[in-house]
Amino acid sequence: MRGPCILSCITLIGTVSITEDGDGNVTGVYLPNSNLPCMDEAETDVLLEAADQLNQYFSGKRRDFDLPLSYDGSEFRVSVLDALRDIPYGETRTYAQVAEAVGSPRAYRAVGTACAENPLPIVIPCHRVVPTAGGVGSYAGGSSMKRRLLEFERENA
Repeated sequence: MRGPCILSCITLIGTVSITEDGDGNVTGVYLPNSNLPCMDEAETDVLLEAADQLNQYFSGKRRDFDLPLSYDGSEFRVSVLDALRDIPYGETRTYAQVAEAVGSPRAYRAVGTACAENPLPIVIPCHRVVPTAGGVGSYAGGSSMKRRLLEFERENA
């Protein structure tokens, strides 16, 4: 067993880095210009598979990810992250719709917080969640990147 490690790959949006916990689970996706954790670089099976799936996604050949993931947090946060994985490729949901889906219809701001703290952007598609009032809203990679991802998915859906 090895410790936590990281692998970077070049994608359509720039260099994306992926982390693993050492037990074969993907624990993080770091968008371009993110502060990266200090970890050993490694080409483990799961990191190579994650990089391959990201490249398939950005070439329009993959719509969702089939990777062993590890993320934690409150029961609510985990339920939101799980619900985000159910949003179909090329579609969006509002923060209020996600709140309703997890059984907390008034918790749309807490849904926004869970999206902002998503450790696995793109893999867990928080970019598919938008404000009820319109626009694309905030995103870890910036609103222009979020808009670009949404347009990319619509074009390839």
